[in-house]
Amino acid sequence: MRKIDYRQINETLYTEVLPNGLTVYLLPKAGFHKTYGLFSTDYGSIDNQFVPLGKTEAVRVPDGIAHFLEHKMFEKEAGDIFQVFGKQGASANAFTSFTKTSYLFSATENIRLNLETLLDFVQEPYFTPESVDKEKGIIGQEIGMYQDDPYFVQFSGLLESLYPEHPLAVDILGTVATIDQITADDLYLCYNTFYHPSNMKLLVVGNIDPEETMAWIRENQAGKDFPAVEAGKIQRIFPEESLSQIRSEASRTLPLSRGKGALGVRGRLADLPVDSRELVRFRYGANLLLALLLGNTSGNYLRLYNEGLIDDSFGYEYTLDRGFHFVGLYGDSDQPEAMIEALKEILFNFAKDPEVNETNLELLKKKMLGKYFQSLNSLEYIANQFTQSQYGDLTIFDVPEIIPTITLQDVLAAGETLLHAEASGVYYLYPEEGAN
Repeated sequence: MRKIDYRQINETLYTEVLPNGLTVYLLPKAGFHKTYGLFSTDYGSIDNQFVPLGKTEAVRVPDGIAHFLEHKMFEKEAGDIFQVFGKQGASANAFTSFTKTSYLFSATENIRLNLETLLDFVQEPYFTPESVDKEKGIIGQEIGMYQDDPYFVQFSGLLESLYPEHPLAVDILGTVATIDQITADDLYLCYNTFYHPSNMKLLVVGNIDPEETMAWIRENQAGKDFPAVEAGKIQRIFPEESLSQIRSEASRTLPLSRGKGALGVRGRLADLPVDSRELVRFRYGANLLLALLLGNTSGNYLRLYNEGLIDDSFGYEYTLDRGFHFVGLYGDSDQPEAMIEALKEILFNFAKDPEVNETNLELLKKKMLGKYFQSLNSLEYIANQFTQSQYGDLTIFDVPEIIPTITLQDVLAAGETLLHAEASGVYYLYPEEGAN
């Protein structure tokens, strides 16, 4: 078991790769009552075309299957796993993103029992045609609810504009039509490919003894058989990258009281740094540039706010994940077109913007670090962000060493790499006539 000391934040992480390929991380946190266990697979909604383990031909599975599989993992022949955790004094949850599926529990007691329950239920699939058909109606209702959420529709619409030929264009849940195609055999195919221990990570964080906890995990995993697989050898298939497919503008109507506008800029994978540390620097450099240009203390934000083009609903994000990266800006406005034009003017002229200067950058770096240190007081934050924010060997605990090193030149370079008008798309939501 390897021990990594992060002296700046007074944290010690223990890690080990087990013989079956599972990577384990243990973070002892003395003085905390709760313990979190998070079991994640590097498999999400975009992984719908791949070569199954042990095969040579690629397959295409229905959209939404990763999320569907997450739902079905909790149902076993003996009953509902949520009830099992409840009887053991724990609460459980799961979530599927574009690139990850994670299962977690939190508890203050019976940590070994709950940890073994987490490992066992995720590593013992049980799917039947009957249970699969029953789940289709449940997830169909969930899809319907999201389609009534304007924020969800706006985000999905923007991604569809930026990535029309990519799996990102389809929601994580899929559609009613695609989930209707899912079979138990499809679920087993995806499970056997992506839920192999070599494609998974386990994090346990809380008031634990690392040696004792690792011994529990080793014993649990030693009692199970998995086929021998070389780590990182899953063949995933994605369309060739092309910015020419971007839809420059799209819209739809909903029963809204005000319009919504979203501006997105799609980044090219070929432009990203290869080195993990440089990639993290790029990620935070891009976030700092957006904060300089449009953070709620910037002159640009205050000007647009005073002009009535944006309000408190305005927000932005830079997303960097496996296989894609993009900028998104979102807001409600009585003048959505004018808002988007003003945002374009700011975004695509960033290098000349007076807000982008050394003084403002140093202030924002301190603010970013302050939020980071505050977040480490939440075990839930650590558990949920750890696998989502991992780049190579770097973890969220490397962040406080990287942020202070980011220079104004780094920030400007991130903008030069990322912010190109020809790679942008706009999505509007307009109120239906008579909606007011």
